Amino acid sequence: MSQNIGSKIANLPTDPGVYIFRDGKGKVIYIGKAKNLRNRVRQYFQKTSDGRPQFEILVSKISDVEVITTRTEYEALILEGNLIREHKPRYNVMLKDDKSQPYLQIASEDYPRIFLTRRPKQDGSKYYGPYGDLRYLKGLIHVLRGMLQIRTCNLPLTEDSVARGKFKACLEFHLGRCNAPCIGNESKAEYAMRVQDFTTVVKGRGSEIISKLRKDMELAAEELRFERAAQLRDWLASIDNLTRRQTIISPEPIDRDTIGIAVQDEDGCLVVMQVRGGRLLGRIQYPLKVPRDSPLDEVLRQALLLYYSQSAIPEELILPVEPSNFDSISRWLKTRADGKLTIRIPERGERVQMVDLARRNAELQLHELLRTTSTRDRVPSSLTELKHRLRLRDVPRVIEAFDISNLMGEHKVAGMVVFKMGKPARSEYRRFRIKTVDGQDDFRSMHEVITRRFSRLSRESKPMPDLILVDGGKGQLAAAVEALNSQGISDYQIIGLAKKLEEIYRPGDSEPYNLPKTSSALKLLQQVRDEVHRFSITYHRKLRQKESMASELQDIPGIGASRRRLLLNHFRSFQRLGTATIEELTAIKGISPALAARVYQFFQDRNKFATK
Repeated sequence: MSQNIGSKIANLPTDPGVYIFRDGKGKVIYIGKAKNLRNRVRQYFQKTSDGRPQFEILVSKISDVEVITTRTEYEALILEGNLIREHKPRYNVMLKDDKSQPYLQIASEDYPRIFLTRRPKQDGSKYYGPYGDLRYLKGLIHVLRGMLQIRTCNLPLTEDSVARGKFKACLEFHLGRCNAPCIGNESKAEYAMRVQDFTTVVKGRGSEIISKLRKDMELAAEELRFERAAQLRDWLASIDNLTRRQTIISPEPIDRDTIGIAVQDEDGCLVVMQVRGGRLLGRIQYPLKVPRDSPLDEVLRQALLLYYSQSAIPEELILPVEPSNFDSISRWLKTRADGKLTIRIPERGERVQMVDLARRNAELQLHELLRTTSTRDRVPSSLTELKHRLRLRDVPRVIEAFDISNLMGEHKVAGMVVFKMGKPARSEYRRFRIKTVDGQDDFRSMHEVITRRFSRLSRESKPMPDLILVDGGKGQLAAAVEALNSQGISDYQIIGLAKKLEEIYRPGDSEPYNLPKTSSALKLLQQVRDEVHRFSITYHRKLRQKESMASELQDIPGIGASRRRLLLNHFRSFQRLGTATIEELTAIKGISPALAARVYQFFQDRNKFATK
């Protein structure tokens, strides 16, 4: 910490407020809020490390700190959200796509127009949304504007201009889709009631209004106004068709948002499952930019702050976990909802299933985002993450992994698998029989395999892998390092991965290193480790089975070691040999008809015994 920052911290106020960190170029890199500014900012510089790489990197880049005091922590929360949206700091959670979703705008006019927009503004208009199903919303607006006779023109209507008769009725009036407030056919208050009916239906609470329109249709038919009755009939059918496609979630006409969130490395996804009037209206998803190793409760808090600063708040909000600073964020949400908000964090029942559905949707969207990004950037994000986490020189495009398999020192084998660009390259897998080690000694076995593999690479002048992974802890890693050094190989990167606690061992480190459970780098290492373990143990079992087969054949008179090998090599498996006919056996050079008959009878007797 520089003397300048230390002096600033000592003189910071103890009031609530917002703190702003800047780097050496004066760029804002992080914004946070605090109940006590001095104590909160001081915490960043008192800790040597909190175990998160993101924390250490952030602190190392802080060159200046600025604070803005507020009267309460609640005011600081609101200011934090506004400043994050304005500056988009590198180490804050950000919604990457927070202005692309459709909103319903009711213009701030004497006779309001209603239309869709993707860019809400602070212009006095009312905004509802965002909405996930754009096609549904467009259809609903088209039908409702005609049914409720909401104007679509751009005329600057005011009570004064209408009273002076400045306008004429347009085609929409003659088609029965507008009541022509422009020529004084209805007052400002009457038109406002139609607009209110419109928003009520869009919110999913228009059953009374739709019932009234159905009565109007019946009345028009009784009065022989068949065109008007048919028009209302078609509109009501369209409304019914649009709403029928929505899943009924609740028998009560409730408005509810269920939040799902998924995070991996520096990427995340927020999903909002919208229920309006008891029906599932749609799903909104936002990609997130997330600082590394951010706790999920803090990611959720900042995502809620950014999302609901421009989105309508429902009656009920269901969350997967309790966000950080829960009291402040819940107070802010309830204030924006005029107190009509219930926040739930379910532990059982139907709401838990809804949270799980939202989470799975978030994970699906995040997976698709990462897949698209990896395809575009060509290098998978897991490899980039692995380079960053382990501080490797290069992205580990080629990984070779080794594992030892034996049973009480018998049938000692090793397996080697190769991963290229995060995918298994099975044609390059190799198997080894341990030749120089007596008894059970995994360390010496690892030494032998590493020596054989990399001495061959040296002789053939083939390139080294970007990363060597050994399945095991300190002992296996030390044996592999010694084998590499003994051959004069120095340009290598190697780690050990212990299965029990998923600890990573690196040469020269006294303590193991743990990756976050959500890290794509850890998932990749686990995949490689599990694959090499599967490959080596499969080879080990194959050798054991082959020896077991050979030992059983010893009971057949006239079958020695050479003929055992002949039979096993020909049929490849004990099962195939056991089902072979006498003709198939005698077809093998070196197997006489008498010997074939003995082999055939041996397996017939064996099969009869097995079925008893």
